[in-house]
Amino acid sequence: MSTLSPEALVTLDGIAGHQHLRTSRIASALGNGLGSSTLDYAVAHHLLEGAEHAAHARNTDLLAWYRKTTTRDLTHLSAGPHILLSPRPENLLRSEISETAYYLIRPDTSPALPEAQALVRAALASATEHGFRTLLTQHAPVICLLNRRRLDETLHSWALTRLPGTVFTDYTAHPEVLARDLIHEAAHNWLNDALAAHDVSLPADVTFFSPWRGTPRPVYGFLHACWAFSLTVLYARQARRSATGTVVSFLDAHLRQQEGQFASALDSLAEALSYVSADVLRDRVSRAVSKATSAR
Repeated sequence: MSTLSPEALVTLDGIAGHQHLRTSRIASALGNGLGSSTLDYAVAHHLLEGAEHAAHARNTDLLAWYRKTTTRDLTHLSAGPHILLSPRPENLLRSEISETAYYLIRPDTSPALPEAQALVRAALASATEHGFRTLLTQHAPVICLLNRRRLDETLHSWALTRLPGTVFTDYTAHPEVLARDLIHEAAHNWLNDALAAHDVSLPADVTFFSPWRGTPRPVYGFLHACWAFSLTVLYARQARRSATGTVVSFLDAHLRQQEGQFASALDSLAEALSYVSADVLRDRVSRAVSKATSAR
């Protein structure tokens, strides 16, 4: 099996069309003038969820804002081709759309502080240097920084199916660590889009043991872990070569940990992939895992 570069791994026919169709449907429902970029795709879902929240709360002014706003109205939140959010903890939301807290763009959303913008720019530059620009531009155009942590503290990050293109993540002072976590969550967003674009439906009653969770997981969750952690391995393997200081040992520890996790998961991968009806998608996940688990 020949290997593919990270850029080639995530370049897949059908995803752009799926994003454009979804964005146009949301724009039609809201009655606004959204464009067709990947940023529009991510922002559209913030506007749709926000409009639903406002409608349920009978807040007519907020509903009107969500219905008329477009990406062009949010340039004050931009960090290059991305929108960067850094909300206060008390402004995070919890509802039936997510088991975890999340945040929606609002009229009073403020730009992130300059130091946060600089960190994100450095993380994006590192990801770009090692072949992950397309993934982050197309599947993490909205970045939501949560809690600043030390390198020895647990970092939490996640993505929501209801907010494709948005990544929520804790962060440290090290851009390589942020890049790793952005890549991980963008990979989840990519796989969700790829499954939807190729009309893949996975059984909920078939499970495989996930060493990452330490418990049996449905096919969907198992394959998500295999795919996302494969990409973080490919990034960390390259980034550690130019990294300095304590982040080197951090990335090395990540690579050692993933080596053990994949050793426990590989026996189940082929069977799990057999439930993916799209040949091209099975091939991409298989190639990513193969490349991540091959000799350096």
